[in-house]
Amino acid sequence: MDRPYRSRGVTVARPRTAARTVEHPDLSEVSLQQVLEALVDPVRRMVVSQLAGADEDKGCGTFDAPVSLSTLTHHFHVLREAGVIRQYYRGTTKLNALRTDEMEERFPGLLSAVVAASAAEGGTGTA
Repeated sequence: MDRPYRSRGVTVARPRTAARTVEHPDLSEVSLQQVLEALVDPVRRMVVSQLAGADEDKGCGTFDAPVSLSTLTHHFHVLREAGVIRQYYRGTTKLNALRTDEMEERFPGLLSAVVAASAAEGGTGTA
């Protein structure tokens, strides 16, 4: 059975067998300004720090965050559009991963500096 969903304001049918995908920007098209604006928010820095300290990719509902899940979804979107995280589905779970290697190539040292600065401020949520 087809289930309707909205894509760019148009309702279309998606077969159950269609793979769920998430679009990500090419980091060559992401500016330093965009990345810095994404990382200026303390909740987004906390997400980045928790991902950096995790042994594996994290599901959206597994973050320790002081905001609702719907607000956290907005923060994931901002981080994804800035090229900081990659999101993908495993079954019905949306997982989040840092684009560490790609970010290091495009903006050397930036993510590690942000994670270290967050840890120094005590706002990481990591061990």
